[in-house]
Amino acid sequence: MNRVLRILYQPYKFLIFAPVVILSTSIIATITVGLAAVVGPKAAGKMGIIWSRINAWATPMPVTVQGRENINREISCVVVSNHQSQYDIFVLYGWLGIDFKWVMKQELRNIPGLGIACEKIGHIFIDRSNTQAALDSINAAREKIVNGTSVLFFPEGTRSKNAKMGTFKKGAFRFALDLGLPILPVTIQGTRKILPAGSFDLFPGRAIMIIHPLVDTSKYSDETLPDLMDAVRKIIASDLSEKPVVQHVEAGRL
Repeated sequence: MNRVLRILYQPYKFLIFAPVVILSTSIIATITVGLAAVVGPKAAGKMGIIWSRINAWATPMPVTVQGRENINREISCVVVSNHQSQYDIFVLYGWLGIDFKWVMKQELRNIPGLGIACEKIGHIFIDRSNTQAALDSINAAREKIVNGTSVLFFPEGTRSKNAKMGTFKKGAFRFALDLGLPILPVTIQGTRKILPAGSFDLFPGRAIMIIHPLVDTSKYSDETLPDLMDAVRKIIASDLSEKPVVQHVEAGRL
């Protein structure tokens, strides 16, 4: 049955979904660039919510959010999430509900429309092939992470190709220690089945985002950085098994 459904989905994927993604990305990127120039990057960044929810709706991908009570929009923090699929971007941008800056690879700057829109609203591009350049980019972005604006890292550095998380890199955790910011761990489930890493085998499905309580970093230091990384990794991994949805569903509404 699943194979039959996948075959039936193919015409929709190419004839409906793909044009929606292309059109929504082009239009919203253009609006975002204009808004950034007129009203500033923070207000323009809200267009990403609309973009994400349009494309989630078009997939379709309903999203369930658990732990929203752990969000405090007045506190800047370092958001750390597992990374299974490109659809994690839609889930986080569309439903996390806080102002944040992405830490994203330099190559994404070259995507027509999307790259310049991300640049104008202050997202942080890093050159992963040049460690010093990457550090310089992150250091230059520190002044943006104030007054409730947070920063988001995928500490695995790339998408996992299976259900297991990859090894965490130190950047997000060192950033949190250097700025004295708490860490907000986030677990995303279900997106790997919607769009596996390295493929275009897109198929509808439900995504779950679990927002964990903030982790206080004040008791950690450079010497205990591995302990902080291990603690956050365990929190995220604790909810990585697939579970039935029991919380409210926030479908792709605008």
